Amino acid sequence: MPQANAFWTTGTGGEIRPVEVPAPGDDEVLVRTLYSGVSRGTETLVFAGKVPPDQFAVMRAPFQEGDFPYPVKYGYLNVGVVEAGPSDLRGRTVFCLYPHQSAYVVPRASVVPLPDGVPPRRAVLAGTVETAVNALWDAAPLIGDRVSVVGAGMVGCSVAALLARLPGAEVELVDTDPSRRAVADALGVAFAHPADASGGRDLVVHASATQPGLQRALELLAPEGTVLELSWYGDRPVTLALGGAFHSGRLTIRSSQVGTVSPARAATRTYADRMALTLRLLRDPAFDALITGESPFADLPAVLAGLADGTRPALCHVITY
Repeated sequence: MPQANAFWTTGTGGEIRPVEVPAPGDDEVLVRTLYSGVSRGTETLVFAGKVPPDQFAVMRAPFQEGDFPYPVKYGYLNVGVVEAGPSDLRGRTVFCLYPHQSAYVVPRASVVPLPDGVPPRRAVLAGTVETAVNALWDAAPLIGDRVSVVGAGMVGCSVAALLARLPGAEVELVDTDPSRRAVADALGVAFAHPADASGGRDLVVHASATQPGLQRALELLAPEGTVLELSWYGDRPVTLALGGAFHSGRLTIRSSQVGTVSPARAATRTYADRMALTLRLLRDPAFDALITGESPFADLPAVLAGLADGTRPALCHVITY
């Protein structure tokens, strides 16, 4: 069996371990990784061991090995080239929900060929943009809506990028980090610090994973408005002040999660449909603004440690192989 290398979170940090890769069987493919992406929010919570025990099953990645909290091989933003398998896929560049590993074998149904016009490096964003697609299916914004996105991380910026395409919409990206203004400019949306954010919003998408962010999202709503909650807090409790306009304004907080296709589309769209749409949307070069760093695979243990402790600021950090 050929050997590859895989990244494991161990509880004392992370390490790269050798792994044997089997020969592909019928309807399987051998993929050599070109790039993987670090999903900063979820992966740093996994790295820090902050997955709540009651979410161990829900939060398993499709090809995860090991069990939470440690040791675990985790990740789901992988782009590579099919080196062996069915003839129609050999040589194709594909996206797969696979952890950080230099080569791997999966069923052919688990890989999605990239459409023309989508560079492999940009395609690592597919898992995050898929979350944004599902969120907007849940939220169902209307033409001309006033929408804020609170939290300019990978998910929030992906949502803002899609909302920028909505005719007549007034979209504002809200974050405490002033450097995110440049990303908002690249995406074609307005930017504001939370203290200066516009009010009277029909919809606020919250993606900051902070208690103050969620509170501010509620404060920005117009009467009858909705906060769509995309943050995942791990094992952290969240306390909100629900006096004031929460009841009198008949405000709504609604969750969204990419693990299932939005109920608003489940009757007519499959997971494959959602990913195909996501990859078509990634033809837009504006998404390149979400890739803010790059490191070789050998440096991934240090990269994740820096992302987890906040010393390495990033949106999507790309790992090269």
